[in-house]
Amino acid sequence: MYRVLYIEDESEIGSWVSEVLQEKGYEVIWLTSGDKLNQYVSMVDIAILDIMLPGLDGFSIGKRIKRESADLPVIMLSARTAVEDKLEGLSFADDYITKPFHPEELVARIEVMLRRFQKNDEVLHIQHLEIYPKEIRLIHKHTNEEIQLTGKQYYLFQYFLRHVNQILTKEQLYEGVWGEPYMEGDKTLMVHIRHLREKIEINPAKPTIIETIRGIGYRVRT
Repeated sequence: MYRVLYIEDESEIGSWVSEVLQEKGYEVIWLTSGDKLNQYVSMVDIAILDIMLPGLDGFSIGKRIKRESADLPVIMLSARTAVEDKLEGLSFADDYITKPFHPEELVARIEVMLRRFQKNDEVLHIQHLEIYPKEIRLIHKHTNEEIQLTGKQYYLFQYFLRHVNQILTKEQLYEGVWGEPYMEGDKTLMVHIRHLREKIEINPAKPTIIETIRGIGYRVRT
């Protein structure tokens, strides 16, 4: 049985969503705020968050979850439909669903997320790299040597892997990895990507794993 952490402060919709998920065979931990978040994050398989919550909002809670448990899928479930809200949510979350929604759609999205993150137990292959996400290990297939990354480098690479084949802006990457707003002109991200390329690319001067999308950002493509 999969366990869902659901944070929603509106009692009517919270009761309804919890009931729907329980009928589908999920165990639901329903909280009305993020106050007790740390007690449950390590116990669940997926998190579903509203945005408008007392205390910390859903964006702050979701970013905290991803910083501490990068392999826990997060779905934002909100009545806020503005493009800006969706972009902010998708800068760290794995899916964004707007209210109103059909319960079957929510269940389908949950199943997709669980299947996707189950793959993290397997070996991922990108060009000459073998990636063992659970063990936090990268192997160079040509030399069979382990590639040693720093914590921030691996977290940055994990972020790319969670959004593989997607073009990510500098703002998305910085806020997703460092958890802070990106300041134009800040070289931190660029320096970390350069050092990461030096470790994982065959030719860092002509990278083929972390692509630069001029004027936008970066992309890791399988």
